[in-house]
Amino acid sequence: MPKRSVFNKIIGDSQLELLFAGFLENCADIISYVKNYYAVRFKIDYKNASGDISNYYPDFIVKKSFNEVYIVETKGQEDLDAPLKIERLKQWCADINAAQSDIKYDYIFVDEESFEKFKPKSFEELIRSFTKYKN
Repeated sequence: MPKRSVFNKIIGDSQLELLFAGFLENCADIISYVKNYYAVRFKIDYKNASGDISNYYPDFIVKKSFNEVYIVETKGQEDLDAPLKIERLKQWCADINAAQSDIKYDYIFVDEESFEKFKPKSFEELIRSFTKYKN
């Protein structure tokens, strides 16, 4: 049973999501996390690779501290929409941070190959190591 998740059961869309949830369970440097899914209703609209407007449901929401929240996207196989989703997530974070100052929102893109290769030991290490799409 998860200890850091706001839900009592974690359901992942992939093996990577389940591995990442396990990683978050062992991160002493976070307060809590949630595996985002349709019923949570946290979604961001974006223009997909076909030029259509779609909804994007980021994989995880992580509360690092009382005033710091990270939106995390995990990807096993990167598709054409991945950079578009992350660019939109980057803009969403900038917009929400400009609209208020109580909580700082940021994002992290975690690809399966790097996650398995680097095996971060803490969330802070993940933040420092996974900087793809940060420029």
